[in-house]
Amino acid sequence: MYIGYAQFLMILFVLLEAYKNTTIGELIFNNLLISMPILFVLFVLLSLIIGRLDTVFGLREEELRNASTSNPVTRELLAKINELTEEIRELKENKTHNKR
Repeated sequence: MYIGYAQFLMILFVLLEAYKNTTIGELIFNNLLISMPILFVLFVLLSLIIGRLDTVFGLREEELRNASTSNPVTRELLAKINELTEEIRELKENKTHNKR
């Protein structure tokens, strides 16, 4: 997950490098002592906002759920767990019927 933050930061630097010869890029690169802390704070704030949106909407959880259900090994494990759950339920039912 932290690699994603570093990757996002690197993409930001590549984007800034692409705009280096524009008016905004010159403003940023000519005033690095002011612009870098501001960009860092913006980066942290954007990361927090994106994290909050992910928490509220559950996008990453849904993506992980979809990825795990398409994995054959995970599907096999889920089938085994469902089978074991059914057997446990049947054993409990038999146990309660035998006590009567």
